[in-house]
Amino acid sequence: MMRKTSVILLSAATGAALTLFVTQPRAVLMGSSARAATSDTYRQLNLFGDVFERVRSDYVEKPDDSKLVESAISGMLTGLDPHSSYMDAKSFRDMQVQTRGEFGGLGIEVTMEDGLIKVVSPIDDTPASKAGIMANDIITTLDDEAVQGLTLNQAVEKMRGPVNTKIRLKIVRKGQDNPIEVTLVRDNIRVRSVRARTEGDDIGYIRITTFNEQTTEGLKREIANLSTQIGDKLKGYIIDLRNNPGGLLEEAVTVSDAFLERGEIVSTRGRNAEETQRRSAHPGDLTKGKPLIVLINGGSASASEIVAVALQDHKRATLVGTRSFGKGSVQTIIPLGSGNGALRLTTARYFTPSGKSIQAKGIVPDIEVLQDVPDELKARTDTKGEASLRGHLKSEGDEKTGSQSYVPPDAKDDKALKMAGDLLHGIKVNATAPTTADKTSTDKPANKAAN
Repeated sequence: MMRKTSVILLSAATGAALTLFVTQPRAVLMGSSARAATSDTYRQLNLFGDVFERVRSDYVEKPDDSKLVESAISGMLTGLDPHSSYMDAKSFRDMQVQTRGEFGGLGIEVTMEDGLIKVVSPIDDTPASKAGIMANDIITTLDDEAVQGLTLNQAVEKMRGPVNTKIRLKIVRKGQDNPIEVTLVRDNIRVRSVRARTEGDDIGYIRITTFNEQTTEGLKREIANLSTQIGDKLKGYIIDLRNNPGGLLEEAVTVSDAFLERGEIVSTRGRNAEETQRRSAHPGDLTKGKPLIVLINGGSASASEIVAVALQDHKRATLVGTRSFGKGSVQTIIPLGSGNGALRLTTARYFTPSGKSIQAKGIVPDIEVLQDVPDELKARTDTKGEASLRGHLKSEGDEKTGSQSYVPPDAKDDKALKMAGDLLHGIKVNATAPTTADKTSTDKPANKAAN
């Protein structure tokens, strides 16, 4: 029985973020050569059955049959390319939570430090913030269970749970002699994938960390807030996509659409011509044509590359930073039924509005800016890129590997951010930046290519 399958573009940088849309199944007519191939395939499956039975009967310890099958499936998929894989039921659930961008929880951003769970910050208007939890608090117990010895993911999983359920936390706070005990009621928490601030008094800075179901709405809200705060002095926007590993395709398309009036945003092409899909912009630029600078680096992958190159191809934004990761393939998530997890299978490549593939090449920024990296970090600040992954899909022409992905923690040391500000203030000029007339003329070929 054929069914619809969800198609994703997997983030190469983390293996966690996705780009999702729907594709239709296709009918297959089987000829004589296909029947011969099928016959060969069944002989190979008989070989697999023989090996499976031998392992079950002769391995030194009695194996778990389900684990054997899962391992076999995983081996088959990971042997295809770096982005095809098998997700067990838990991994599949975790992926769905991540792409929704909301979950039942407490509203705390945490990190692991010296084996302890440390609060980075509470999220505004959540159970954590309302209970007075503060940055740098150390969480020592969750429902009377010691946190020390748990991994960060295990601790996070314990803090999440159904909405309206309770959890007790014991917290150690600097300056207080005794631990603080607090009972929180879990609520629906939305992940903030978009954060914004003003740069100086005339530039809007928007940081997009991932593309989940909340991203476009978050972008709209922040653009409206910045426009109100800055008013008529607004010079333009800086969109920071650095180290953004990717996300939902639909969100990448709608984020791109927020800045474009027309033209193709992205196309995907599978093995067969009828599988080609094109996504185009609709009239309406949320920024009303204000100049855009997009920051990218070696950690900008997948859905973030779709946004960056769409704005670059349409001459809507100037790209500043270093070459992006180069993830240009699409994966399909195929659920395997209740409790059986899902397949993540590479099914297509995606192409830019100008018809190019960035697979294993990345996006070259309009202006390259290298950061000053501290000596102790120099060995760890380059991302090798898609082209360095074993078994990656090959590209046409020369492949490119390696690009700087370091972002200074202090904005005053951020050379790419400074360059973006200088461009918007007219202190620096990009010779390739389009004039208003250029924008009109360069949109025409893109429209033609989309037809």
